[in-house]
Amino acid sequence: MNEVYYSPDALNKNDLHSFIDNIKPNSTDEDLLFQVLLDWGVDLSLPIARKTIDDKTVFVVANDAIVACFDRDGGITETFIKELAKIKPLRAVFCDAGFASDSVKINIGQIFKMLSPSTDIKTI
Repeated sequence: MNEVYYSPDALNKNDLHSFIDNIKPNSTDEDLLFQVLLDWGVDLSLPIARKTIDDKTVFVVANDAIVACFDRDGGITETFIKELAKIKPLRAVFCDAGFASDSVKINIGQIFKMLSPSTDIKTI
């Protein structure tokens, strides 16, 4: 994650244009996954499976403790979210840039509320 993600108050407003994305450009999906696990205090030795849903890579940690999709190309649709919610994870995490539209990002909470109400959702 770029430093602005952790300390936004320390941002120099003259450099604002350089902080459009809060993810470092050379970060891999695995880098993001382990950062999220560390941020949430999740044991790094838990089993991690890699699945493909709607042609997107999804990480499933400890069967259903966490599902993560770090698509950054705007490919996350409501259909994909519905498939992911069927797993009924405790937590789900996505990249902000991954949503196909603003309406998909807004509706994600309602989709999970209907299909998996106990899921905690995080967008990075």
